[in-house]
Amino acid sequence: MAKTKPGKKDLDSYSIKGTNKVVRPGDCVLMRPSDSDKPPYVAKVEKLEADHRNNVKVRVRWYYRPEESIGGRREFHGAKELFLSDHLDVQSAHTIEGKCIVHSFKNYTKLENVGPEDYFCRFEYKAATGGFTPDRVAVYCKCEMPYNPDDLMVQCEGCKDWFHPSCMGMSIDEAKKLEHFLCSDCSSEDDTKRALNSFHVSPPDEAKVESKRRKR
Repeated sequence: MAKTKPGKKDLDSYSIKGTNKVVRPGDCVLMRPSDSDKPPYVAKVEKLEADHRNNVKVRVRWYYRPEESIGGRREFHGAKELFLSDHLDVQSAHTIEGKCIVHSFKNYTKLENVGPEDYFCRFEYKAATGGFTPDRVAVYCKCEMPYNPDDLMVQCEGCKDWFHPSCMGMSIDEAKKLEHFLCSDCSSEDDTKRALNSFHVSPPDEAKVESKRRKR
């Protein structure tokens, strides 16, 4: 009579080999790629389990980098941007190299310093179809592109929209020296209609949610 194989058991945590870091379900981790020339994969840990030989497996939900998606990387994608996919997988826990933090887009833009372990996610991604949720986001500037937190933008004191200096014919240094800024549309209006309030320049790691938004 055949013996029943011992079952698997769920684990509450796993210690990354050679480090003092502990991984738990819900954490985001860096996983060793098969190609050493590629950056580590990023995944969200769904479950940790061990078999009767104490081999630890990790069930993960993969994050995709923009260049790994069907549409590829676009101009508005940040350098540290990831998409949370519906691609689930099981890997050996030995492939976990370290931990990282995947922030919400809003929280990422509030970081004073972005470290190597910091990433952000504003889209969920369907790996089979290339579809995104949400499929529409706010756009800015006359180029009508979504916000890239790596790029400096200046706010018009009239319409309150945000603009890329390059789209306004300015260099980054020129934009930083401005005391007041009106976009071409607002500057053509009468002086009495202009709202000359304090001028703000958004740093590369800060988005302003109160700005005027348009839907694509």
